[in-house]
Order: sequence, then C-alpha cells, then structure tokens
Amino acid sequence: MKIQYLAVIFIIIILPISVILNGYTRSQVETLDLQISYDNKLNNATYDAVKTFQLNTINSDTSDLANSKLTDIEASANIFFKSIANNFNMAGYNQDVLKDYVPALVYTMYDGYYIYSPYTNTLDDKNEVEVIGNGGVEKKSDAQILHSGNENATYKQGDKISGIKPYISYSCRYKKGNDDFVITYSLDNYIVIQGMIGGNWVYDSGYLLDNVGGTGNNMTYRGVPINASENLTETVYVPNEGLKTLPCIKINGVKYYKDNDGTWFSIMNEKKYKQPENFEERTTAGIKFYQKAQAFTYKVRTTYGLSDLTGEHAVDENEHTIKEKDENGNDISNNNKFGNYPIFSDNSNSIEDPNSNFNQQRLAVIRYTIEKNLSIAINNYNNYSGGVTTNFQMPKLKEDEWEKILNNVSVISFLQGLNIGGKIYNGYSIITNNVTNEVVNEESIYIVTGDNKYHTANDKDLQSNTNIKGAYLNLDFEIKTVQKSDGGNLTFIPRRKKTRRHWSTRSIRMLF
Repeated sequence: MKIQYLAVIFIIIILPISVILNGYTRSQVETLDLQISYDNKLNNATYDAVKTFQLNTINSDTSDLANSKLTDIEASANIFFKSIANNFNMAGYNQDVLKDYVPALVYTMYDGYYIYSPYTNTLDDKNEVEVIGNGGVEKKSDAQILHSGNENATYKQGDKISGIKPYISYSCRYKKGNDDFVITYSLDNYIVIQGMIGGNWVYDSGYLLDNVGGTGNNMTYRGVPINASENLTETVYVPNEGLKTLPCIKINGVKYYKDNDGTWFSIMNEKKYKQPENFEERTTAGIKFYQKAQAFTYKVRTTYGLSDLTGEHAVDENEHTIKEKDENGNDISNNNKFGNYPIFSDNSNSIEDPNSNFNQQRLAVIRYTIEKNLSIAINNYNNYSGGVTTNFQMPKLKEDEWEKILNNVSVISFLQGLNIGGKIYNGYSIITNNVTNEVVNEESIYIVTGDNKYHTANDKDLQSNTNIKGAYLNLDFEIKTVQKSDGGNLTFIPRRKKTRRHWSTRSIRMLF
C-alpha cells in the first residue's frame, strides 16, 4: 500500500477523534471556568453577609443579647441572598430561584452556632389563651388562632418557612459511673458543666488554665507577674455629655460604666440609664481572671473528680457510645470517636496549649456537633426544595477548612444543584469574622511597643521586645457612629485598653 493511502486512512481515523477530544476538552475548560466563577460569586456573597453582621454588631449596644443577635443574623442572611442574586443576575438566576439552591447557612459563634434553613412551622396546640370572639371569651390554642383558614395570620400551621433554627451549643454528654452530665465547649478554654456529679446537681462554668501561680494579688502566669491594678476602660459617647473614657464592666451582655461621681450607668438606644445605689460594683481588674481560672481548674479536677474523664465516657442521646462511622453511617472502628485520653489531665502539655488533650477533645466535639446537625439540615432540605431535583448532601470539608471553622467565628454557605455544563455545581464558602465581640484571638489583637509601633500578637520581632506599652482589639479601631440627642451624628473610634481577662487563652500564650 502506498504511503499516500496510509496517510489518508490515518486522517480519516484520527480527525474525528481529535475533533471529539477537542470538543470534550473545550467543554471541560468551560465547566471549570464556570465553576471558578460560581465559587467567586458565592465567596463574594458570603463575605457581604459577614461584613453586614460585623457592621450591625459594631454599631449596636445590644448586639450581645439573644434577640438582637437573631435580628443581626436575619439581616446578614437577607444581604447574602440579595448579594448572591446580584452576582448571578447575568447567569439568569434571580433571588427567588437561587433560594431553592441554598440548603443552609451556618453562623458559628463563641459556644455554638445557628443554622439558617427552611423548616415546617408547627404551632402549639396545648398552650391555650383567652380570646374574645362572637360568642364571648373563649380559650384557643396557637394552632387554632393561626389556623390555615385565618387570613390575618402571619404564620400558619404547616407553613414552610426559611429562618433561623434554635441555637445549637458545642455540647457533649458524658456518663461516668453514676455521674451523668453535659459539658459545653467554646472557641477557647471556657466551659460549662451541667448535670449530676457525685450525687449532686452541678451547674458551673469558667476558664481552664495551667501555669498560674501565687495567691491573692500576688499571682503569676508562666512566671510573669500579673498587674493587680490593671483595669478595663472604654471610650464611649455618653448622651448629652460627649465622649468619655470610663471604667467599664460587662454583665450578662450589657456594658456598665462608672461615672466620675462614682455612680454606674448603662447606655441603651442612645439613652443613659443610671443604676441604683446598691448596684453591685464588680472589679474590672484583670487579675480576677487568673484567680477564678485557677480555682475553677482545681475544682474540675478534684471537687468534681473529672481528672480521669475520657472521650470513652461520651454518649449520644440514646446513651450509646459515639463511634467512628463511614459515609453510610456504619461503624468503622471499635474506638470511641472522641478518644480514650484523659481530657483534663495531660503530662505533656498545659491544658491551654493547642496540642493538649483538652483542646483535642474540644475540637472533636465542636466538629462532631456541626457535622451531625448540618448533615441533617442539608439532607432534610430535599423535602423543601420544590421543583429542584438535586439530591442535597453535606460536602466533605478539607482539614484546613475545618481548622478555620473550629477556631473562628465564621459564616458557612452552601450552593448546590446548579447546572454548569459538564456537571452539577456543589459549592460552599467559609469566611471567618475576626472583627467581632464574640471571641478574641491573636489575629484580633494589636500590641503597642515603646517605639509606638503596632504589632500583631504573633509577630516574631515581639519575642525580643520587652517594652510593651499596651494592647488593643482590632474592633477598637472600627469607626463607630452614634446619633446625638440634637439629631446630629458623631463618628469616633472607641479605642480602649484591654486587660488580659478579655483575651482568649490562645492570645495569652502569644504574650508569654
């Protein structure tokens, strides 16, 4: 056969294959480009949600209160959906359509998290109230008052509503002998213990710290003396009086300020509320943090007898040991999911060190509670997704992504089911919030040295610099606007000096 014939045969065979491969490659590149574009759009919308939450909490005097926090999260979620609709507008998706592809938003907080997702409105049919009807006064339940036939009802029985579900704490139940109790963890070393221990009902809370020495006002942490006279002050706008720098304390989410005449007051909705003369003056000295942490740590290990508590004592709601499971829910290990090491005793590390047994347990519990409840919320979304045929599932997050979630206040968003050509889009975004009152970590602290330069807590040049003048939160450099009584606005930076008791133990370690 002549070589020309072979060349023709080769072209006839190879040309269609190359055309098909070229089309497939171009399709894959377009799909990848579209996926990257969608990832960016989702990240932008999630960032907008975080920024909205920051602005609302910074400029609110009640942002630490539960009702106010729910309002702030609602506003943040609304901005997320508006932002994602704007970002996807060119792709032909509006806000109402995109809502069907967002199975959940997660707002992680200091000691728990909120999930924003659809749920079925179930009204109480037992709690009865007296109402006036045509036949006089009669008793009706919520379910009767807000019946589907009542046109004036805002929410009706069985309605599918998108909103914030009840707060879920980072909690784990433990059973050790006759002891049965729950420990609620947080993003640092603060814990809450509640339940039966030693035949007594216990409800106690506090910070856990090792390396605290001394007693009374002569205390040290890691060998460094604690300044007993250090107090917390804050620059605040006092209605009708202007800016003042005053001693400040925080009780149950409310800040109280000590005026120049010795009286205490709070500020709510731009009004000054003077406290009664018998208002309990609580010290703002930072040394109290170490005194209380020392006492609480001792109590956990000795009085409550939890020095030998391990992850093997962790049980679920059915009192079964919590085991490692595969993607189908089958046990894949005989080991307890939370390990068999003593949680509050560690011969190798201090309890506040990142690699301590306590921190390993804390992170494992936080991750387990988020994975468990978020998986349920996303899987249940299939019942609410209307005409969307996607099977919504919890994606597998990477370890570095879990590291961000477990150590920071953050917002996690999910977007699933959109067709991007070669496959179905299944994306998520994690944006951390370091400008928050929820928790203070090393990224949130600016340290001032003798040369009047600001440093982050983990700057290497701080190790050799012993002339530290003070430290401030990044939150204190955020511009705050308040409305004055004369109708005008005042913009200022409420910079205040922070005592060590307001820093997380991770932040404290950076200074010693």
